[in-house]
Amino acid sequence: MSAYLKFGAATAVIFLLLGYLAYTGVQDSKSYYVTIKELRKMGDDAYSKRLRVAGNVQPGSIKRSGTHVQFVLVEEDQNLAVDYIGSEAPPDTFKDDSQALADGRFGRDGVFHAKQLQAKCASKYAPQQNGAPGNSMQAEPPKSMTQVQTVPAAKAN
Repeated sequence: MSAYLKFGAATAVIFLLLGYLAYTGVQDSKSYYVTIKELRKMGDDAYSKRLRVAGNVQPGSIKRSGTHVQFVLVEEDQNLAVDYIGSEAPPDTFKDDSQALADGRFGRDGVFHAKQLQAKCASKYAPQQNGAPGNSMQAEPPKSMTQVQTVPAAKAN
């Protein structure tokens, strides 16, 4: 009977530890997406949570030093200073007026301290609208390898 009790106790301890590790892992990895306006209204909650904030990069605000970048995000009439220190340099699409998403924590100094940074240039990859230049003739799509006809090789005698 005591062997079953020891086995049950060991199993319970293992399940409790696994549950604790799963809970703390989820707490550390979750982040809340907020707008700059919502961030300003959060009060003290803004300092304790991992957040994601998006906006457009203010022209002329980017200051680079290796993988350390400081810039200002703009959304509607709100500005947010961002200090990015990451292991990777910002992507090539990160430039003035590009859309950026910063992932990190808001500091009591009023600066958003980002650990991750994503950027995109919305106009570069947007589909062309009807009537836009270059859209007057539709080219035939390239043939796939299964559609290309091959000439059989001549038989050797």
